[in-house]
Amino acid sequence: MKVDLAEMIGQLRTELTEAMRAGADSELRFEIGTVELELAVQVQKEARPGAKVRFWVVEAGVDTAVSSLSTHTIKLSLDPRHVSAPDRSPLISGAEVDGERR
Repeated sequence: MKVDLAEMIGQLRTELTEAMRAGADSELRFEIGTVELELAVQVQKEARPGAKVRFWVVEAGVDTAVSSLSTHTIKLSLDPRHVSAPDRSPLISGAEVDGERR
């Protein structure tokens, strides 16, 4: 399964935003620090003029067909900021989800 890198980061942004909203009235909140992602990606560029380079995030442990392709590991460090307070890290809170890593 391939997921566009921009789509994956957009989903992460959505999840963090939902956590912020859910914890807005909580007594206990958490400051978001640097968000680090380590991803296995495939790089694809079409041979036509003006084609863009695309980064596809691939699921770890997928079948051997993917492993025969050229995959790369990239590490992204994201420093989330809220538009209304860019000098402070946002605060989040939320209920624990089954299987969630701590």
